[in-house]
Amino acid sequence: MGFARTCSVALVGVEGVVVEVQADLEPGVAAFTLVGLPDKSLTESKDRVRAAVVNSGAEWPQKKLTVGLSPASVPKAGSGFDLAIACAILGASERIDPRVLSDIVMLGELGLDGRVRPVRGILPAVLAAAEAGYEQVVVPECAAAEASLVPGVSVLGVRTLRQLIAVLADEPVPDEEPDEGRPDPLMAGLRLPGAGAATGMHTAGAAQQDLGHDLADVVGQMAARTAVEVAAAGGHHLFLEGPPGAGKTMLAERLPAILPKLAREESLEVTAVHSIAGLLPVGKPLVDVAPYCAPHHSATMQALVGGGQGIARPGAVSLAHRGVLFLDETPEFSGQALDALRQPLEAGHVVIARSAGVVRFPAKFLMVLAANPCPCGRFSRTDDLCECPPASIRRYQARLSGPLLDRVDLRVEVDRVTRSELTRRGARGESTATVADRVRSARERAAARLLGTPWRTNSEVPGRELRSRWHAAPGAMDEAERCLERGALTARGLDRVLRVAWTIADLVGHDRPDATDVTLGLQLRTGVPRGVPMAIGALT
Repeated sequence: MGFARTCSVALVGVEGVVVEVQADLEPGVAAFTLVGLPDKSLTESKDRVRAAVVNSGAEWPQKKLTVGLSPASVPKAGSGFDLAIACAILGASERIDPRVLSDIVMLGELGLDGRVRPVRGILPAVLAAAEAGYEQVVVPECAAAEASLVPGVSVLGVRTLRQLIAVLADEPVPDEEPDEGRPDPLMAGLRLPGAGAATGMHTAGAAQQDLGHDLADVVGQMAARTAVEVAAAGGHHLFLEGPPGAGKTMLAERLPAILPKLAREESLEVTAVHSIAGLLPVGKPLVDVAPYCAPHHSATMQALVGGGQGIARPGAVSLAHRGVLFLDETPEFSGQALDALRQPLEAGHVVIARSAGVVRFPAKFLMVLAANPCPCGRFSRTDDLCECPPASIRRYQARLSGPLLDRVDLRVEVDRVTRSELTRRGARGESTATVADRVRSARERAAARLLGTPWRTNSEVPGRELRSRWHAAPGAMDEAERCLERGALTARGLDRVLRVAWTIADLVGHDRPDATDVTLGLQLRTGVPRGVPMAIGALT
């Protein structure tokens, strides 16, 4: 009778549970039984592991073999347990010393020829192992850089099962060279094919700069540019309304580049979500710039907030965590999908309940909505080019519910670009680098003020805290409070005006918001002109 155990990790959302993989050999008819709530892909590991062990030069035990995954009450999914199962079996058959295996966490899928393939979720799995007290982790060689992001953990990257057997048995390690002249087939496991196509997903901060996208390319649109800058500085949600071709998408695409780089903790959060989704770029294991996610308007509620069969997968709101979620042609999204955004907008996370379990994904993002003013897109207060009936315009604008828009801090009308603006020569608007420096300085002022609190940006601070701990200048809130009395603002809207005013004060260098800062915040909130300059530079 032989027995051995090692460990792996089962992922539930972005959280991991350390699973003990036990192998037991007993005299009897040769059979292989796998227990412990495995899913279909894990059940198939029996054939993968058997072929990998034999093709790696080891002998397959001709006895009754039972492999248990403990705790048995936790559902296990995926092929990441293959490596741990194979080593536990080799330990039970005494090809490897069982004592060497007990304190090692192993992650990886096995090919039939013994090659170790990467799996999604390496980073959150290693984080879970570190939190459980494990200090040694074995992962596929091409995922070693991702696993090494976790401090205090010794990472061993292996290319084949043959190499791992040699390391654990203290034998000479064979060289396993990659195939020359074509892409390494092992790297295919780092990305889930097609996962990014429907999400419009990319890490856009530095990438947009490399493509030559700059805020200076946007012609005119002073009010919209100011709103984008305020949104980036304070993390405020933004709604851009205007005719087609006015520059709404251009502004949204350039927003991630003016956001500050992610801090180390934020980078690990974003990388963990992208690792589970199979969206980590090859050769860049750590996402350190703000992600940008622009799903198509045909996206379902599950695509936006997460879901799917079995254990739920992250949706667009989680893929945009710590970055920008851009919903172009927002009225064309289904009402059910848009209303599902209310919870993550308020809570900063999304909880998905399924029969297979309850999953919690982070979802703290900056939302940008873009819409035409009417079905034809030409409705305006200043001209009569629109031919849509008034009832059609009302129905179109009513597709965005009041509760959703009440959670949006900034609402700006993007005007049609004129001929003179488009053909003007000479100085352009401020560049991305200039605005990014101002946004970074504003964030630093807010962080210094909020030091010792759980909040980092003005948009996160609850209204009661703003009213009780950080006061505006005397009389600065008078006009906003009159709007509340007239019903032009809700109580939530008043709090959001105050948050925006604090962000404007941080941008212009004021110690606290004055009447001009609050009025500009009110103008950005309601879209009603109030005679305040829209350029941040004009307020300094």
